[in-house]
Amino acid sequence: MQSGDNGNSGSGKKKGIIKRIFAWGFSILGILILCGAVLFFYYASSAPKISESELSSQSETQIYDSDNNVISELGAQKREYVKSANIPTEMQHAVVAIEDRRFYKDHGVDPFRIIEAAVADVTHTSSGLQGGSTLTQQLVKLSVFSTAASDQTIKRKAQEAWLAINVERHYSKAKILEFYINKVYMGNGVYGMQTAAQYYYGKNLKQLNLSQYATLAGIPQSPTYYNPTSNVKASTARRNEVLSAMVRSKYITQSQANAAEKVSVTAGLDSSHGNTSKLSSTDNSNKKVIDAYLKQVVSELEAKGYNPYTDGLQVHTNLNMDAQEHLYDVANDGSVAFQSNDMQIGAAITNPKNGKIIAMLGGRKTGNVTFGLNRAVQTDRSAGSTSKPLMDYGPAIEYLNYPTFRPVKDIPFTYPGTNKKLYDFDHQYQGTITMRSALVQSRNIPAIRTLQDVGMSKATKFLARFGIKPTSKSGFELQNGIGLYISPLQEAAAYAAFADNGIYHKPYYISQITTQSGDTYKYSSAGKRVMKTSTAYMITDMLKGVINSSKGTATSAKISGVHQAGKTGTTNYPSGSGVSSGVMDSWFSGYTKHYSISIWTGYDKALVAGHSISTTYEKTAQLVYRSEMSYLENQNPSSNWKTPDTVTVVEKNGQRELEVKGASWSDTGTSDKYAENNNGSATTSDSSVTVSSSSSESESKADSESASSNSNNSSSVEQTPGGDGNNSSSSSSAAASSSSTSTSTAQSDTNTTQNSSTNTGQ
Repeated sequence: MQSGDNGNSGSGKKKGIIKRIFAWGFSILGILILCGAVLFFYYASSAPKISESELSSQSETQIYDSDNNVISELGAQKREYVKSANIPTEMQHAVVAIEDRRFYKDHGVDPFRIIEAAVADVTHTSSGLQGGSTLTQQLVKLSVFSTAASDQTIKRKAQEAWLAINVERHYSKAKILEFYINKVYMGNGVYGMQTAAQYYYGKNLKQLNLSQYATLAGIPQSPTYYNPTSNVKASTARRNEVLSAMVRSKYITQSQANAAEKVSVTAGLDSSHGNTSKLSSTDNSNKKVIDAYLKQVVSELEAKGYNPYTDGLQVHTNLNMDAQEHLYDVANDGSVAFQSNDMQIGAAITNPKNGKIIAMLGGRKTGNVTFGLNRAVQTDRSAGSTSKPLMDYGPAIEYLNYPTFRPVKDIPFTYPGTNKKLYDFDHQYQGTITMRSALVQSRNIPAIRTLQDVGMSKATKFLARFGIKPTSKSGFELQNGIGLYISPLQEAAAYAAFADNGIYHKPYYISQITTQSGDTYKYSSAGKRVMKTSTAYMITDMLKGVINSSKGTATSAKISGVHQAGKTGTTNYPSGSGVSSGVMDSWFSGYTKHYSISIWTGYDKALVAGHSISTTYEKTAQLVYRSEMSYLENQNPSSNWKTPDTVTVVEKNGQRELEVKGASWSDTGTSDKYAENNNGSATTSDSSVTVSSSSSESESKADSESASSNSNNSSSVEQTPGGDGNNSSSSSSAAASSSSTSTSTAQSDTNTTQNSSTNTGQ
């Protein structure tokens, strides 16, 4: 008996524990439900208001310029509203079947759908037909919320559900379905299924067949992917999914679905797009002017997760509309001569102080295009000699402390390990000249020899700071020192770092986004130091000479009274191209303290007869720059750059020169080892030479530049352009011969590489 009592007692204890566990569990669940309810109503209390106007109207995204003027509206182009009575039953059934099969039973929120969507998401078994939102919730989202993933928070979902419940209380199912069918985006700037019927089939909704209704109903989930005019396979599969959903909902029979599936999804498509051409309501007077800029704004919005055509955003950009219009006019009105109407341009302007992209031109004489080729961001054309400050001389100052008077050799050069010889425009050699003179005259051989001294690793590291990376897996090659494949926008942003004392700002278009629900997000570009102040100032000082010196290659860009710096760039045609004269690309990139501009000119189809740029039109890029920069500087004049205390001004051979205060540098480098290979000779000392000044406190703190207090007794003699390559007065000698005589002037900066499949010039 005693034993039995103990057993019953133990069993009772276990049951008691289980009861307590269940009790605690239900209590915790109850508390969680209560907390969830409290949180739901807390979030719901701050939900935005929603009106019939918002439910029935289009969700227009307004784009503003930097002065808060509306410059474009997206989502307001094409729509023809259709009342519920005129929406065919088959169309309504197709939408409900694929979007919300319990639409007529739920009350704005469907718990079963939420659970189904959650299970499908966890088990990865979703067919992709329906998510957790009801059709009413989707309508609410299209009316007052954005579709960005970043906005899909618990708070937003709670507000969405609350508003959906309220919409269901105030409107009939027929009216809600009418709102939805008229609001959804159907691709190609088309809104609503009535308009889509006209755009795709040239008919009204009532005139379509079952296959076409199913096709239209499937488009909203992904308007581009399920577009029957451009993606037949995906559109067909989606249509068939809609038909299957209609069968499951008992709206049609399986035999009807089978018959509809046999119809080609392209049957009845109308290439003239019915009456939609008459539906445009947006002022497109500035469409061509801002096309390239607007294209990038749309792309940036999409990258942030927004749908600019359905989210009803207010987007504030950094566009200076006056500067944009002036740039467009200069390229199109004949004030600057282009070789022909086919000669193209890509131009970008940034603010060095903050990275704002204030203007951009993707082309000229483009006609009535929308989002055409944007040559301001394309990276498939060589930038020529505009690459030299970025890949050659910038790193040489940054890592090797080269002064502006450092001796560089303009002697015969053959690319190591090959028989490819590098020449300048005049097939002449100047012997040993200063780095400043080499950059001002845009001599190619000294630039490549300087890159050899720097080394590809350091040059690559320097370029990476501007976001410039190799276009091939093998990395940068030596010839990239006179021809990087970068866009005008990338180069404008990189040169802006020289303008802003070594601070780089990643360029950006959008400054602020406000969603339909009133949430505002602000954007900016944090500056980062990518080079020492001494490097930026010394490059700028040398690049001033490109414009101001009589020997410079950009005298056509000179603007009286404006403190500016810049660099030209041209590229030759590759050997074997059949083009014997002219250049393929012509660039100019220049800057002041307030603006950085990079301009490419050339032809899209460079190998077509007559598309080589003649000597006269090599300067077109400079002339466009001069006109635009003159306009900008007249509005907002820039001051001159001040010499930082990390730089010492010295006089060499009667020339004002610069050196990094207290830093050591060598007058020999890796490039000297290649003198034999290049059929030349260079007799130099292996000793290192240094400047005779001490480093400053600000230098060590701000830039961490090396310091020394040794003496420097070196000197170099610059030979005038057109020499034969011999310079008996320099510290180094160069044996060279001119292989040909050129009629080009000293202002040209195009190189020739023999036996090379790709000719890259400056």
